[in-house]
Amino acid sequence: MSALIRGSILGSPVEHSLSPLLHREAFDFLGIQGEYLRNEVTLGAFPSFFEENRDSFNYFSITMPLKEEALSLPVVLDPLVHRIQSANTLYQREGQWHLTSTDGSGFISALRHEGHQSFDRVLVLGAGGTARAVVGALDGVAGEINVLGRTSTRRDVLEGAVRTSTFEYIRWNDYPNFSEYDLVVNTTPAGAADLLADSVQSGSCNLLFDVIYKPWPTVLASRWSDSGGKVINGLELLLYQGIQQLSLALDRELDELALATHIRPILRKAVR
Repeated sequence: MSALIRGSILGSPVEHSLSPLLHREAFDFLGIQGEYLRNEVTLGAFPSFFEENRDSFNYFSITMPLKEEALSLPVVLDPLVHRIQSANTLYQREGQWHLTSTDGSGFISALRHEGHQSFDRVLVLGAGGTARAVVGALDGVAGEINVLGRTSTRRDVLEGAVRTSTFEYIRWNDYPNFSEYDLVVNTTPAGAADLLADSVQSGSCNLLFDVIYKPWPTVLASRWSDSGGKVINGLELLLYQGIQQLSLALDRELDELALATHIRPILRKAVR
């Protein structure tokens, strides 16, 4: 019997991605027949891969380094994708392929399920595709959004993702004043924010959302927790953005909390 739904994670490298485990566990929990694969797709190879495989899949999860290249595909682009210039999801709907991002909405869901609805001041570490999705999602949720980035070339795209909140781009330094923010979001690659741990002061840090989940804990997350601050693990972003991808592929609402509760311990065990 052929699979009812077929998906895959695309990017490079993807051999250690937890997305196949997440989506397969979701299939089992929902009682649907499905198949979810890994496909190594390098920068520049995405258009040809998509053309050759578009009729064989229902949806694709997109990871680095393809989140920007995806915007060049001959598909329907969600207005959100235009705004943040980053995408992580391709899905079919009535024979037409659509491109969107669940990184930002998954990030907000993870915060909401931890009891956080709004913020006064937020600092985002990093200026890549995930940062743009996070900044776009925080627009209107945070009064002020600051981004700490290494290059000013990404400032305009980040600022373009914000329409309601106050925005400021800050050139990277190793001693930010974390106590000024009620939320800090680390979107940098593993190890890139390690030196910032020296800026964490005991009793003056609030909430850290670190999108990294392996290796865990990061140096920054460990110092943050030891200093009395609350930390949200990157597995939470992986969980909710993946569940929302499946919701789009199935074209139906899913119980995010129930799915996350079931899948979370399985993912945690996989990264130990």
